[in-house]
Amino acid sequence: MNIEPLRLQGTYLITPKPIGDKRGYFMESYRRDKMEEFGLVTNWAQENQSLSTRKHVLRGLHFQYPPHTETKLVRVLIGRMLDVMVDIRKGSPTYGEWQAVELSDENHKAVYIPKGFAHGFCTLTDKVLVAYKVDEFYAANAQGGLMWNDPTLNIDWSAEEPLLSEKDSQLPAFDGFESPF
Repeated sequence: MNIEPLRLQGTYLITPKPIGDKRGYFMESYRRDKMEEFGLVTNWAQENQSLSTRKHVLRGLHFQYPPHTETKLVRVLIGRMLDVMVDIRKGSPTYGEWQAVELSDENHKAVYIPKGFAHGFCTLTDKVLVAYKVDEFYAANAQGGLMWNDPTLNIDWSAEEPLLSEKDSQLPAFDGFESPF
């Protein structure tokens, strides 16, 4: 398993090493000891699963307000998606910047996103099954988000007309956002 820092401080790309033969493959998708070597969170409270049945389903950009902020470990079990994280930590040198990583059932990669980031993804295939660990329990009263197509952030989602939930279509703009982080 390879763990490498991404451009946004505190984010990491995790690349397992599948061992394959004519039957398929085996791989370690998570190793606590490897994560601890990098000082990463390993005390996961909850694991979530999301199924999107159509290409260009966009979920996000979501975060949890303190004290329910979440660190996430995200990977794709079926399909392919563009995973996007936005740094919303006030004092960070990359505040307001975003990064995207393609995750798929073929590349087996995972992304580690620390507290203080908004997160979202856009499916690139018709069936995408996502699994992600979080280090805090979900709190409905602490949910927050940012507009997916915010002109200030200018995220390239690789989808001109994504399918959004009603809630995600009404999230506020980044301009004027008062970060709690």
